Amino acid sequence: MNENESRVFLEAKGVYKQFDGVEVLHGVDFDVKYGEVHALMGENGAGKSTLIKIITGVFTKDAGEIYIEGNHVEVHNRQDARNQGIQVIYQELSLIPALTVTENIFLGAESTKFGLMDKKSMKERVKSLIEHYGFDLEPDAVVETMGMAKRQMAEILKALAFQAKLIIMDEPTSSLSAAESEKLFDTIDSLRNRGVGILYISHRLEEVYRLSDRLTVMRDGNIVGILKKGEIEPRLVTSMMIGREVSGEAEQGSSKRYENHYLEVKNLSYGHMLKDVNFKAYGGEVLGIGGLVGSGRTELIRCIYGAAKRSGGTIMLDGKPMSQSIRKNIRNGFGYVPEDRRVEGLIPQLTTEKNITVASYDRLAKASLVSRKKEIAWADRAIKDYDIRPPIRTLNSANLSGGNQQKTILGRWLSRDPQMLLLDEPTVGVDVGVKMDLYGLLRELAEKGAIVIMVSSDLAELVLLSDRILVMRDGRFFEEFTRGNVTQEAILLAASGVHTKEGIAL
Repeated sequence: MNENESRVFLEAKGVYKQFDGVEVLHGVDFDVKYGEVHALMGENGAGKSTLIKIITGVFTKDAGEIYIEGNHVEVHNRQDARNQGIQVIYQELSLIPALTVTENIFLGAESTKFGLMDKKSMKERVKSLIEHYGFDLEPDAVVETMGMAKRQMAEILKALAFQAKLIIMDEPTSSLSAAESEKLFDTIDSLRNRGVGILYISHRLEEVYRLSDRLTVMRDGNIVGILKKGEIEPRLVTSMMIGREVSGEAEQGSSKRYENHYLEVKNLSYGHMLKDVNFKAYGGEVLGIGGLVGSGRTELIRCIYGAAKRSGGTIMLDGKPMSQSIRKNIRNGFGYVPEDRRVEGLIPQLTTEKNITVASYDRLAKASLVSRKKEIAWADRAIKDYDIRPPIRTLNSANLSGGNQQKTILGRWLSRDPQMLLLDEPTVGVDVGVKMDLYGLLRELAEKGAIVIMVSSDLAELVLLSDRILVMRDGRFFEEFTRGNVTQEAILLAASGVHTKEGIAL
């Protein structure tokens, strides 16, 4: 154990925060010590993001106190946090790809000599930091030539260059491969041994178990438990997060397939990404689509929705050719939940209400005028039906947690009772409780007779939720599996080009 580990660096006492009269933090007490990895977990909407934003000066607390090294401080903005030794590494890295590691680290804080930029001293400083922390980096390496793991290291080095004593990492492995994640874990271990505190936010229990010295679980704006390393057990943590046992209802297949309600794709091509794709999807079933990144999964459902213009082939719904117009497809009962909710799904400048109703003005308007009364009622019903938290329709959607942003996008389409819903990685970055809620909503939609097509890289998710699974490889479907006759290993082998029978490679 590090000799500094018993010393508290940051302590929050009795922190309260509310938005539009709804309290989202209820007197939270929380601390991080030198030289420890302290994980923070909880359902989306539990209050994690709000607490972090208060610690880093993005939000102002309504009540409570913050102490740094035992001294009472007020953190009004991000610069105040940096001055106190607190740095944050977000999921979306802040590096500029065209610049070198050195240029990124000193961007906006360049060293000068005789009025000119002192590139030599900056490079020497970065080289010294790299050697001190044992990072596998080169000061002159251009960021866009580096893999994601090294970019993460560069972000961490940037924090350390400005004397970070606490580094907050928000879902740091979301864009990393397994090998890259291991490199990051080694870096975190090295930082811990040098006395740097790490506040680690993740939905992945296996990472938390591997890394953390302590785990704090939040639920509904409260701290519901603090566990030491030896006490961290998946079933216990899950029950603490959601306050109930996880339901297994999503494991049940749909009771009926509607043969007269179907999507048929024939000889579909899209540039070099899709090559003569053929398949059918039926109402009443969840069709899972697996495959490696670059196999053509995303391009396929974008072509079906109309967001990408196919170069060949036909797409028919119930035997009738489909339009390539998104507007017409929406009016005909289509919905689409994209892979990147922040870029393609959510309109962050708009409220939760507007994000829900934006696709339904055709149903809310009369003589081209939207009924304000209907719009409010539509949004309020969706917020209640899909448990969007906090339940404030006027709240800017950018302030929602990731899981509640995803619920908002899903609510946009489910509130229209779609005939077909296309989803691309629907549960990325959401916790286990929200996942199970989303699974239930998708299963319920399928049981109503809708066609549900889901692209997912989560093998367990595909096995759990899908009635059939089609695995793509090199722009075509390589293998088909049915519920009860598939394993995660078989899906992975098929994605890699290996046919299997009963889990055994042929």
